[in-house]
Amino acid sequence: MERDDHNDEQIREILSMKKVAVIGMSKNSSKAAHYVPKYLSDNGFDITPVNPTTNEIIGKKCYNSVTDIDEKIDIIDIFRPSEEVLPFVQDAIKKKPKVIWLQEGIHNSEAEELARKEGIQVVFNRCMLAEHQRLC
Repeated sequence: MERDDHNDEQIREILSMKKVAVIGMSKNSSKAAHYVPKYLSDNGFDITPVNPTTNEIIGKKCYNSVTDIDEKIDIIDIFRPSEEVLPFVQDAIKKKPKVIWLQEGIHNSEAEELARKEGIQVVFNRCMLAEHQRLC
């Protein structure tokens, strides 16, 4: 699978943004959708979980939808299968984040193009944890 064309400097700049909403964050500590955002939280990121099946993850209030979050978000990190990403990206665009990050293994050209047309940077098929460990 291809990935976006951001260079290391651009990824470092993105990783300097600290307000991150995580769509599809999991309660299950063995899943990447849990341990990746937990790692980010442990490393200075302000994580806001988005998962309609629970009220709290890693001690933080969990939201049903990204559009329910009142505060400004820099990065919306998405842990959903590629074929399910489009409606989540459409909701994410309403929050006007600087970046939509599709985790490793996730790529949806239609959703990515929609975000770019709104002036939002798109990172896809990359892991925030791996990129943070590699570059920061």
